[in-house]
Amino acid sequence: MAFLKFNKSELVNLEYSLKREIIAANKSGAYCNTSIVTCNTRRYHGLLAVPVGELGGKYVLLSSLDESLVLNGKQFNLGIHCYGDTYEPRGHKYIVDFDADPVPTVTYKVGGILFSKTIMMVPDNNQVLIKYELIDAPSKVSLMLKPFLAFRSIHSLTNQNDNAYTGGDEIDGGMSFRLYDGFPDLNIQISGQSAYKHQPYWYNGVTYSDEYRRGFDCREDLLVPGTFQMVLKPGESVVVSASVNEVNPRGLKRKFTDILNKMGSIDDHHDLLVHNADLFKLHDGDKARINAGFSWLETGLLRETIETLPGLTLYANGDCDEFEKILDTLIAEEQERLFHRTTQCEAPLRLTDTIQQYIRFSGKEKQIWKKYGETLKGIIESYAPGRRKEVAMHPNGLLWTQMDNVALSWMNAYVYGRPVTERAGYQIETNAFWYNALCFAIDMENKYGPKKDNEFVARWTPVRDLVKQNFQPTFWREDWGYLVDYVNGGPHDQAVRPNQLFAICLEYCPVDDEIVSEVVMTINDELVTKRGLRSLSPRNEAYRGVYEGSQIDRDLAYHQGCAFPDLLAPYIDVCFKMMGETFYGRAKYLTEGFLQDISKHGVGAFSELYDGDPPHEPHGAIASATSTAALLHIAHIMKQYKKEDR
Repeated sequence: MAFLKFNKSELVNLEYSLKREIIAANKSGAYCNTSIVTCNTRRYHGLLAVPVGELGGKYVLLSSLDESLVLNGKQFNLGIHCYGDTYEPRGHKYIVDFDADPVPTVTYKVGGILFSKTIMMVPDNNQVLIKYELIDAPSKVSLMLKPFLAFRSIHSLTNQNDNAYTGGDEIDGGMSFRLYDGFPDLNIQISGQSAYKHQPYWYNGVTYSDEYRRGFDCREDLLVPGTFQMVLKPGESVVVSASVNEVNPRGLKRKFTDILNKMGSIDDHHDLLVHNADLFKLHDGDKARINAGFSWLETGLLRETIETLPGLTLYANGDCDEFEKILDTLIAEEQERLFHRTTQCEAPLRLTDTIQQYIRFSGKEKQIWKKYGETLKGIIESYAPGRRKEVAMHPNGLLWTQMDNVALSWMNAYVYGRPVTERAGYQIETNAFWYNALCFAIDMENKYGPKKDNEFVARWTPVRDLVKQNFQPTFWREDWGYLVDYVNGGPHDQAVRPNQLFAICLEYCPVDDEIVSEVVMTINDELVTKRGLRSLSPRNEAYRGVYEGSQIDRDLAYHQGCAFPDLLAPYIDVCFKMMGETFYGRAKYLTEGFLQDISKHGVGAFSELYDGDPPHEPHGAIASATSTAALLHIAHIMKQYKKEDR
């Protein structure tokens, strides 16, 4: 696709190119992430970062691989690193083309030499393949490769130290390195004939510009153990493998070609969404999980998994088996947060909406309730009085959430140890999900339970009725024309936030129809942008429309004005329910801008959040599960309303 290509003038402009990143990942959560000119700008960047179960978390093994071309005794360095205010070497000046369809390929021109490298993550192994091709040259060219080794957590930095083992072991077609005990080996192997010269050297003061700009530690020392060298004739290629496992170097070229052929091309927006959905779904034997985003978000987060599951499976490829595999893993591994305690109080209750989407998609209501009904009923039971420390069910049936200095919702940014948006009291979205869960479980039990007058129905029907009776009087302010974000017994908070959306978009709605219309109008007037819904109205004095600056500046803006694509899905859903097919044009207008941004931030990926202020620049994780899932959900909704002649 054209938007996955960049020309020479864009690439040599570091102010432009360093802001654009590539990301590739496999089914274990290993990834390759760097800028489009392969200069690392974040601590999370690296050619190969892998999960290490024994250590916990993910670790950058191979930070970068610097290439040099030698022709007639003259050496051209294609690598690029930042050292303080200096970039050295400056290999980006030789780049003439970048294409990410279907995998990143960087093309260099050095005098009469035309040379390319293509980077690919292997789907079923913690392995990155790099194909180097000498497209054209006046004669033979020597290719020299210097691996920059890190062997540290993606969240930290490393320094030159005496504990690092700077040696290496010869293996078939290459060398094996392991700087510290407890890490896996990094095996660098080459498909063609090569020589290795061992000459360990620490490169000190490698600087990550994005970390510097955000006020974080930004300098580290990386070890280059030695140099690989090989000779290429014009038209020849070689494939380099960096992996935690030894491989057969003679099979690398075929492996690269086979994987590439299976990928196919990305022809349209939906192909791109499906491609991105695959980034986040991790498989480990009979278990499967969702990674919330790359490159620093975690795997298996409760709310993110529950929220994104339908979009990344059902609406991406219609895979019900994968949906259930991920959900079954979540239920097995998240007993504590689902049934006992979590700081995101609404998250367990969201599971009802996820199951409802599954039923609507598959039509297998009875079968699905039979499998997951006990889980959903167990979650409801866990909110009974005295069961959870962070949330209490009051006599009015509503849920009250409160813990001193703890953010008990998805709006969970902290500054100086205190939540930016604490929202203690009756949270509107928590109680909306609560009502939806109660109604659905009672209705399903009445339809499919062993007996209609069972204990569960008898105990929770009065609570459901209380919630219905008290929800609207608690949250609705007719004089303001919108639903209050939270109520804590004091003066009503006047902030216009998107959380009220969940009171009107779920299958069971606790407010009157006329209120739904007014809420939609308020949201449309104050929160809707072409990149999602703002987390706070610009009319509020606490609003921050730009997500930039220090960590504190960004945390203050995160839920105080940033626009979130994942909130666009429920908004568009409720608007279609109200207006039918007449809303199609508006829905298209609100989503087409994401395609325009696909060459920004994460190339070919969908960002976590955007500035609330125009032009709505992307920020956060460069590849976000919530954003991708929401856009897939929207595409599914729009397909139902699309006419052939439109």
